[in-house]
Amino acid sequence: MTPPRDVTSRLRQSVWNGSIPLEIRLHKGDCITYDESEPYLVQFPRLSYLGLLIPKLHSFFSRNLIYPDVDPFEAWLSCDNVPLKWHYPLGLLYDLYSGTEPHPGEGRKEDAEQPGLPWRLRVHFSDYPTEQLIKLDAAGKHLHDLYINGVKEADYLRNGTGKTIMSLNKDDSTQLWESVKQHNFSLFNPINHKLLNPQGVNLRHMPIKLYLPHASTENQKEEPTPGSVRVMQALVPPVLSSRSPQTVGTALNTMVPTLFPSRRIPTVAQPVLHGAVLPLTVNVEDLLRTSTYSDGWLHITVSMMS
Repeated sequence: MTPPRDVTSRLRQSVWNGSIPLEIRLHKGDCITYDESEPYLVQFPRLSYLGLLIPKLHSFFSRNLIYPDVDPFEAWLSCDNVPLKWHYPLGLLYDLYSGTEPHPGEGRKEDAEQPGLPWRLRVHFSDYPTEQLIKLDAAGKHLHDLYINGVKEADYLRNGTGKTIMSLNKDDSTQLWESVKQHNFSLFNPINHKLLNPQGVNLRHMPIKLYLPHASTENQKEEPTPGSVRVMQALVPPVLSSRSPQTVGTALNTMVPTLFPSRRIPTVAQPVLHGAVLPLTVNVEDLLRTSTYSDGWLHITVSMMS
């Protein structure tokens, strides 16, 4: 049963308010003194994108750069030498690469109290990994397009058509991206409500992306590159053939039965969303209404159980 609209909105705002403290240092290969520069410290929203930090990072580190006139958009960020993808929201990147254990879904602490924080990253201004990352641009068009393409894909899965996002007027489309850039919930929520509740359209499928570490995949023939992740999608309807609601457990049992042989109890791996372990009994449609990232996707990472 879908929660009332006011409850849904409060839950979504709680997800929206999640943030992670970051400690970003200049890579020594770009630093004029070849040692530790002063760190850039910021409390950054989980649902936002690291590409939005580039101008501030360039301005902060310019006095320490070997080549201070370098184009700011030569910048890229890494964690343990793994380039961080611009189109992944910060919360997803953290859940994938932080190396910290996810918290239980109930009674979990705030991010700022978790061990292993602040999350320590490196910013580079040379040797751009063009085979792994799309280079961003000063006008912000590439980051905008990456985001909007994700929104369109999620919209198509939910409704079987992309008409909802395509029918937004220019002001609404602009407001959606501005809400992300400004991290402004009051701008975001009314547009998001239109996307999730189109009139006369029934929910077709759940936009779920599942992120599996390569250690969890089978029949590995090649050594995976550091930080490589397998991304899985499937057509996940809101209800089962029995007309029972789709749960996290039933969805994952269908997508990766070797990792989720039970639909109710995790035995091999745990699903993680926004830093918390998801109970397998949670209704996926409820998650869709309250806990998607701003692009409309449930980006669920898999944490292997020891």
